[in-house]
Amino acid sequence: MKSDTVFKRAFNDMLTIVGAQEIGAVLPSENDLSARLGVSRTTVRKVLSQLSARGYVSDNGRNRLVQGTVPGDAHFPQVETVPTAQQVEKSFMEWMLRGDTKPGAQINELEMARAFGVGTTGIREFLNRFRRFGLIEKRPNAGWLFKGFTQDFAMELFEIREMFELRSAQALAVLPPTAPVWAALRQLEREHHALLGDIDGRFQDFSDLDNRFHRLINAAVPNRFIDDFYDIITVIFHYHYQWNKRDERQRNEVAIREHLAYFEALFSRDPQRARAACSRHLASAKHTMLAAFSDD
Repeated sequence: MKSDTVFKRAFNDMLTIVGAQEIGAVLPSENDLSARLGVSRTTVRKVLSQLSARGYVSDNGRNRLVQGTVPGDAHFPQVETVPTAQQVEKSFMEWMLRGDTKPGAQINELEMARAFGVGTTGIREFLNRFRRFGLIEKRPNAGWLFKGFTQDFAMELFEIREMFELRSAQALAVLPPTAPVWAALRQLEREHHALLGDIDGRFQDFSDLDNRFHRLINAAVPNRFIDDFYDIITVIFHYHYQWNKRDERQRNEVAIREHLAYFEALFSRDPQRARAACSRHLASAKHTMLAAFSDD
């Protein structure tokens, strides 16, 4: 079977749905599964076909029934369910955050591809996306140069971030209870509690959680321009304001608690309460970012 991250992610999610049902239970319709999995009905049919071939579900006229128990090793490895672009983005963020990368750092495509376990084409495409913003510069015969950011650049970007997320938070709060985003938010909330419980040893893991949380909020009401622009927002707000390592553990704990209050506001389904929680958290993020610039 060819490497298809969309299929594999949907397959893994479907295994979770099947595993939560009793033997003989009727599965939701293809339309319902399409909405819950966030994929087309064609992909749903491929997933169901594969599940049937493995003996996990069976057809019974118009219905599909849970036929067998899903073993623990039935899932595709997580790395195979993530598109290459997202793999590169996550690895690049970790390279900057954990490597304490400074402006002027050289970026070698081949070395980075080897370190990230992807092809050089994926690295080049990722770097080119940021090139137009002036954050990364291509040097003839000398690879790439990481240029860093200015405070004015970051503040202008922050204004856009506020507009995007305030809009998305309010819209998310009024989505129906059946919307897939609620289950995803509950899972992220559990991950926040787990990280808070081990904050001393894992405080640097917050960057990834923060990234996924804000992306999920902004993705609740799809907008192709917001999706494209969020790449650069990610770099600014999940890298630069954490550049200053002083008090990083304490700052991340504060941000986790702000996220938990934000979750509570979203789950209340009150758009004004969601907007207020969003505003408080973004104001705190802005303060952290400005502090990082003042200490540069």
